[in-house]
Amino acid sequence: MPTDPPRPPSRERPPPPAATVALRSLARLVVPVSCAGCGLDDVPLCDRCGAAFDGAPWRAEADAPRLDRLDGVPPLPVWALGVCTGSTRETVVAWKDRDRADLDRVLGTAVRRAAVALAPDLRAASAGRVTVVPAPSSPGSRRRRGREPTAVLAAAVADGLRSAGVPAAVAGALVRRRRTADQAGLSARARGANLLGAVAVRRRYRAAVPSAGTCLLVDDVLTTGATLAAAERVLEAADAAVVGALVLAATPPPGTVTPSARDAGDASGSPDGHRGLA
Repeated sequence: MPTDPPRPPSRERPPPPAATVALRSLARLVVPVSCAGCGLDDVPLCDRCGAAFDGAPWRAEADAPRLDRLDGVPPLPVWALGVCTGSTRETVVAWKDRDRADLDRVLGTAVRRAAVALAPDLRAASAGRVTVVPAPSSPGSRRRRGREPTAVLAAAVADGLRSAGVPAAVAGALVRRRRTADQAGLSARARGANLLGAVAVRRRYRAAVPSAGTCLLVDDVLTTGATLAAAERVLEAADAAVVGALVLAATPPPGTVTPSARDAGDASGSPDGHRGLA
């Protein structure tokens, strides 16, 4: 399968000149940096809000009704790092929709760490290698943001898997082929209808999908699972094997009072202790 070009290796950069430091300080006076989660001054993401993404990945698909295939096949395994409430939700929304690309590094580091933790499970389930596929944004969202946030996560996930000895590459194989409504605020049924027929495999990837190995989907938030279910369907229709998905955070069902996954569960970070593929 064609892959996105590899990123050049990181290199140690010299400290910025004094004039650059002065300009940055002046810019912060005009547009001060604050924590995306709680608003604390002078830090992109404070330690407390960042800790929401530090736990071990936990299985979250049980609370996503659109992932239930209703054909006797278990729902797609989905691993999450955080619970999408409070400051965690604010962080993700700021990163996606409020031009907080300065969070790319910290959130990328979080999913990279999660990929390393999941590498043994994915190695056992993969057909030689893993193709990391970001969930596609709508054309309107892509134009508004000027970028594809899930592609940032996918690159970090692939890097984490490779560092753990699992051959992995990113493939932007999916696209939204028609205009869809904003998923926010829609019911589970409405989300599914909104995406029906909207997600497709890009033409240039269609011939290569069957030989792509095992596919791992990557998205920002799991709510009803409609987006991941649509992505799973079209990839499987193209003869790809989809083993699971990794998300930054999962939204609890309405009315649920949910403590953080790290405090609620066992050492794996899962609220129910469930971590593996089975």
